[in-house]
Amino acid sequence: MAAPNAAHSVKLSSDKLKHAAKPAATRLRKHADYQRAYKASHKQFSSSMTYFCAPQPETLQTGPRVGITAGRVLGNAVERNRIKRRLREAIRANQALLPAGLDVILHPRRSVLVMDYVELRLEIGRIFSKVAAGNKASGIKASGVRSSGEKSCAGSASR
Repeated sequence: MAAPNAAHSVKLSSDKLKHAAKPAATRLRKHADYQRAYKASHKQFSSSMTYFCAPQPETLQTGPRVGITAGRVLGNAVERNRIKRRLREAIRANQALLPAGLDVILHPRRSVLVMDYVELRLEIGRIFSKVAAGNKASGIKASGVRSSGEKSCAGSASR
C-alpha cells in the first residue's frame, strides 16, 4: 500500500512545482522593469488602488506581467504580505484578461486589507478589462509600438 501513496505524493509535488514555476514569468521582478514601466506610462486610478501600464520592450515580448508594490505606508510586514498574497491570487484569477506584451504595476491602498476577496477579484478584473480595452483602442501592436512609432499603453489617454 505504500506504493500508491508514494506515487500520489510525487504527483502532488510535481503539480506544486508547475504551479510555483508559472507565476515567475508573469511577474515583474527587476527594479529596471519597474522603472521602465513608470516612465512609459501614466498613473491611473481605481477605487482601491493606483495602477500603471506600459508596453514591454521589443526584446522581451512575453505574456503580460504584473508587479505589485506595497510600501510601509500600508502597514507592518504582516499586513503588507497579506495584501500582496490577496492581490496575487486575484491577479491569477484575472490574468487571462490582459493581452500579451504589457506590464502592469498595481499600487494598492490600505483598504485592500479589509476588502472582501470577491470584491477585490472583481476590482482587479475591472482594471485588467480597462487596460485591455485601452490597449485595443490605442492601436498598440504586439510589439508594444503604435503604428505611428510612438510608444503608449492602455488607458494613457485618461490621466
